[in-house]
Amino acid sequence: MLQKIQKLFAPLKGEHLPDQKLIVALVAILLFGLVMLSSASSVVSYMKNQNSYYYFNHQLIAIILGSLSCYLISRVDYHRWQKFALFFLFASIGLLILVFVPGLRSEYGSARSWIIIFGQSIQPSEFVKLAFLFYLAAWLEVKKNQLNDYSQGILPFLAILFLISFLMYLQPDLGTLLILISTSIAVFFVGGGNFKHILLVCLLGVVAIFLFYQVSNRPIEGGSGKSDYKASRFQCLKNPNDEKTRLNECYQVNQSLIAVGSGGMFGRGLGQSRQKFNYLPEVYGDAIFPIISEEIGFIFNLAFLFLFGFIFYRGYLIAKKAPDGFGRNLAIGVVFWIIIQTFFNVGGMINLIPMTGVPLPFVSYGGTAIISLMMAMGLLINISKQTREGLGVKKH
Repeated sequence: MLQKIQKLFAPLKGEHLPDQKLIVALVAILLFGLVMLSSASSVVSYMKNQNSYYYFNHQLIAIILGSLSCYLISRVDYHRWQKFALFFLFASIGLLILVFVPGLRSEYGSARSWIIIFGQSIQPSEFVKLAFLFYLAAWLEVKKNQLNDYSQGILPFLAILFLISFLMYLQPDLGTLLILISTSIAVFFVGGGNFKHILLVCLLGVVAIFLFYQVSNRPIEGGSGKSDYKASRFQCLKNPNDEKTRLNECYQVNQSLIAVGSGGMFGRGLGQSRQKFNYLPEVYGDAIFPIISEEIGFIFNLAFLFLFGFIFYRGYLIAKKAPDGFGRNLAIGVVFWIIIQTFFNVGGMINLIPMTGVPLPFVSYGGTAIISLMMAMGLLINISKQTREGLGVKKH
């Protein structure tokens, strides 16, 4: 398998072989994700579409398109993207504005995070995470010697981040917003941002979350299911078995915990989940992790989550050995995006943090999410082909 990978990603002039361990880990997650999506979605897929493999087939197409995008981007020197940084910023803003255009936008519940183009549903915020990362990485490289200055560093950073965040909040797409903010702060720090400035921003964020929690801590009237869903998620974190909310606002949390708990150490067995029979909502999307836990159990689940940690580790090494600040910022941004999104998804499903409604990277159903993540991985692979000595390969 390694020989086929070497041939497929043959280095261009001035490059060396890519990080093969990173690619193998990515392929393992994609294949495992397809298997688990097929199992988790089979019941609801048949009930909605009279085809047990409807979601699997669509996900397979998305992975093929994403893999093609990953391959093409991995063949392009990442430095070439730097001159398009400002364009990527405007593209980010434009994509977020499109969801408010009548005739284009598509609503799902209370969220307006999708647009319809040629009959296909697209979630612009998924591409915004990558586009904004390009701009931020390039901007930090240009401003690297001025970041200690308030007017040149933290204030412009916060102004741009606030604009993007405000548009996401209006949709509302709070889960993606939290990922974007967390990833941006990590990239700003790695890119040379003043630690005191970052600490101040984090403290303000903690205060904002605390105030929001205090507001959300008001009792939900009668458990009618008509309360603010953001407030109810905080209340479910505190007490998911409250008599008034157990069967309404906290229903998904409780069903998720049942699925995870019933998997035990070794699981019920592949395809043997009971919660996927219309007990747990969104089993092919945000809530696929509980089904995985139920079917393969705690031990194998740890091995599965280890793959995400391994990708983060390889990405860290790539960032550390990147030939310049732009490559380092991009690599850190990609791996923090993946690991933070994984934490938000898994943490929400086991009630460690409030549910954020974000998909499990590379596994949850969603073409836009898969393609944007694979594009990001193609970028990371290209950076790994230009690292300084230290990843066990020599330059041609």
